[in-house]
Amino acid sequence: MTAVVRLRAELRADALGLGSSTPRLSWLLEGADQAADLAEARLLGDARGDTTASLEAADGLLVPWPFAPLASRERVAVAVRARIGGEWTAWSEALEVEVGLLERSAWTEPVVVPSASAPHVLRPSHLLRAEFALAEAPTSARLYATAHGVFAATLNGEGVSDEHLAPGWTSYGHRLRYRVHDVTSLLRAGANVIGVELADGWFRGRIGFDGGLWDVYGEHVGALLQLEVTDAEGRTRTVPLGGSWTAHQGPVVRAGLYEGEAYDSRLEPSGWQEPGFDAHAWTIPETRSIDTIGAALEAAVGEPVRPTEILRPVTVERRASGRIRLDFGQNISGVLRITVDAPAGHTVRLHHAEVLEDDELGTRPLRQAPSIDSYTADGSGRVTWSPRFTIHGFRYAELEGWPGELADGDVVAVAIHTAMERRGWFECSDPMLNRLHENTVWSMRDNFVDLPTDCPQRDERMGWTGDIQVFAPAGEFLYGADGVLTSWLRDVAAEQEPNGWVPNFVPWVECGFPRAASAAWGDAAVIVPWVMYQRRGDVGVLRAQWSSMTAWVDHLELRVGPEGVVDGSMELGDWLDPAAPPDNPGAARTDRYLVASAYVVRSARIVAETALLLGEEQAAARYGALAERVGRALRNRWFSDLSLIAHAPTALALGLEFQLVDDQAVRTRLGELLAQAVREGGHHVQTGFVGTPIICDALASTGHLDDAYALLLQTECPSWLYPVTMGATTIWERWDSMLPDGTINPGDMTSFNHYALGAVVDFLHRVVAGLAPVAPGYRAIEVRPRPGGGLTSASASHLSPFGRISVAWTLHDGDFRLTVDVPPGVAATVVLPDGTERAAGVGSHHYQANLAEAQEHAR
Repeated sequence: MTAVVRLRAELRADALGLGSSTPRLSWLLEGADQAADLAEARLLGDARGDTTASLEAADGLLVPWPFAPLASRERVAVAVRARIGGEWTAWSEALEVEVGLLERSAWTEPVVVPSASAPHVLRPSHLLRAEFALAEAPTSARLYATAHGVFAATLNGEGVSDEHLAPGWTSYGHRLRYRVHDVTSLLRAGANVIGVELADGWFRGRIGFDGGLWDVYGEHVGALLQLEVTDAEGRTRTVPLGGSWTAHQGPVVRAGLYEGEAYDSRLEPSGWQEPGFDAHAWTIPETRSIDTIGAALEAAVGEPVRPTEILRPVTVERRASGRIRLDFGQNISGVLRITVDAPAGHTVRLHHAEVLEDDELGTRPLRQAPSIDSYTADGSGRVTWSPRFTIHGFRYAELEGWPGELADGDVVAVAIHTAMERRGWFECSDPMLNRLHENTVWSMRDNFVDLPTDCPQRDERMGWTGDIQVFAPAGEFLYGADGVLTSWLRDVAAEQEPNGWVPNFVPWVECGFPRAASAAWGDAAVIVPWVMYQRRGDVGVLRAQWSSMTAWVDHLELRVGPEGVVDGSMELGDWLDPAAPPDNPGAARTDRYLVASAYVVRSARIVAETALLLGEEQAAARYGALAERVGRALRNRWFSDLSLIAHAPTALALGLEFQLVDDQAVRTRLGELLAQAVREGGHHVQTGFVGTPIICDALASTGHLDDAYALLLQTECPSWLYPVTMGATTIWERWDSMLPDGTINPGDMTSFNHYALGAVVDFLHRVVAGLAPVAPGYRAIEVRPRPGGGLTSASASHLSPFGRISVAWTLHDGDFRLTVDVPPGVAATVVLPDGTERAAGVGSHHYQANLAEAQEHAR
């Protein structure tokens, strides 16, 4: 039976607390043999009565809201049906949609600020409680909550959510996000208590590298919570909490994102989260007007950071030192959860590391991030505890001071990251390629902790723009990262300088890194929203980021010198080219100004195309002309004499994949030179951040597929699979983060969990498996598997905006077999390895080709 399923508002299944009065609707068709030609939406039980409206589009992709705009707090139920072949489906299951607080004036509660602590040191948590009475249990209750700092809230002792490190990290001077929690079931008639534990987090704790900075965003932490209840008559009121708050130092005696959390259970007041607790010894905290928050208050657009998986240790070893070492078999971002019975005052310390070196925890790459948690018992018996105000990157942990034997289940690792929906999968006949893909998946999970960071473990963890710029296509295939990236792009726009300058990481922290933008990094302002549009079909993200996109390209134009190319500016170039020495990671084979100029061309072209989509014809002409002008100068300088770049694989790949040259003879020669350079390099990787995502495509597109596979499947360092041979479970920052002898790279910048070099998995999806989008939102796809490298099978599937697309092929003795599954709304072109081309509509399709005959015919 055909049905409308997976109805979403602004791509959210949980549509509570939306920040839009006109949320866009999305859905899928299940069981349909063709696309819908018409769709309707219906408001159910609205105060204005049931209302039905025709929708502007029937494709189910971010369809404009067809009803009157919703007001703050307004809650409606919406259902959708579609007409297919003249027949209407049944109405979908209703989706509850509720708007947050759209106007600043809707916030009437004060910011609660506990007593200040000493500056520039690890500080304790603060407990806040407010007791209040309700005449009756509410029929509905909402808690609107945010903070300067990170917090956990309870009502009558029950957590209001499982969110970790709320409200996350934004450019706090510009944006502060809040979430809305349905707390109806947690309230009761009579006395109630709201409790908050508050710690420094990013707002006031130490962040940044080279020692970091303290109090970046302010000297005082504070919580903003507004509780609203609705009675049986439908009347909604705000529970006045402002005069009820009391404060006390918390049981977390010190907490830092890098340092770890120290918890003393003896200091947690028993029953403080329950009514009737005697708080006469607590202090009265300062309350401040909401006007003291200078930033915009915004509803969160993405999923929260929360526990997503529990890992048990695969090995447990009692060390001679008395410590117990645990190997969880996987490098993660998260914390340990322990269950322990210890006498009062006994402390257990938890040490974390990604790797081992000389049979000890390899902590040197952590730099100034100690990553040590501690739990001090109160002697009350067996207790389960886990840190709440820190996070670590680790595979290994050591327990210091564990009392007695360690029983199975006493210690587990909790993976914590943004709870994104998995959308993409890949598998092939080569176990090492499968491991590479899984490593990339884990590195994305571990680094999408509220925003796309470079690493989850050392004293850095910044939102580096270059990393996500190159990884965005892979990330958009693997996970529903729309919320994370939409929120982060707002910070990118907020932190741009008036001349369009984009920081190399966002949010920006003045922690010693040069305050200068770099091409390929700042281009994330243009390329990330463009990739989101290409992969998700969301024109809205382009409209929202238009000013930011144009400002960045305008800035790049200022860097173009008299010769028509970028020259003289600070550029990171092809960062971490294997040829670069450990102490100079920017010393690449490819001229950094060639890289910068190439990105001017690419970003200007993207902005020109975006302008046409948005109806900005004059802007399209202007940016198109800029791309042509710089492209012409670039060709004259670097591509007129190819001997200048013959041994720079990234330069050759840029010329091909960025379409810097259009003369076919020159393109052919570039492909030959690239293949020659790759062969002369023994099919080892010779590219850094910029060249790595595109080199396999450049080889395959110029007829050198065998070299692409030989490069992809190389196992000697430097290569994608070398870390796999060394037991890696995530993507490394450097090709040789660990040397063949098992020692850690001697440079002071190495991480074992960076997703950027895993961008090659997009090649696995599009070329190896053969699933490639050719129209925004996967409205049209090309299925063109290109077997090679001895692979005998490969498959990929992707939950596209229109439903699951699947591709799977096998190869045995020249017999090639392909299965393709296409959902409604997607048009597929299938190109078999023998050159046969077919159109495929909705449904499952099977194809066969004899590659042995095709190869013989080709000869």
